[in-house]
Amino acid sequence: MVDHRVSSLADAAAGERKIEWAVVEMPVLKGIAERFMLERPLADVRIAACLHVTAETANLVRTLVAGGGAQVRLCASNPLSTQDDVAAALAMKYGVPTFTIRGESETEYYANIEAVLAQPPQITLDDGADLITVLHTRHAELLEGALGGLEETTTGVVRLRAMARQARFDIP
Repeated sequence: MVDHRVSSLADAAAGERKIEWAVVEMPVLKGIAERFMLERPLADVRIAACLHVTAETANLVRTLVAGGGAQVRLCASNPLSTQDDVAAALAMKYGVPTFTIRGESETEYYANIEAVLAQPPQITLDDGADLITVLHTRHAELLEGALGGLEETTTGVVRLRAMARQARFDIP
């Protein structure tokens, strides 16, 4: 069993059904996964992700892990959007270290970001810039091996630009 912090592993079967639905409904990502299985472009790349933990995100994570060969650790960017059954399936069925519980407290939220950063990331996937902010302010020593990062939101990009202006942003 992989390292995880989820509501209940008993919900994993329901989460797996949601994830399988997302595979069917996201044909472009399915095509990328098939290509990645042949090419393995992310073999052994360490990815830290702080995203909405939903069936759609799970499909992305599965593509990165199974097809690309990446080592992904995932926490929620918004605990109120977390699908607990999907988080359970990611941890139990797909072997992805997943750290989130719907409605978790702010303290638990940041503890989950710390759990994701227990594996020094080479790439970050972020929604809101909390992961990258914690990485830069509390764990700057982990930036040495960083290849780059992705931010999904305008709000997060605003935060990253402010960090860059203050010379506190150290990865592409």
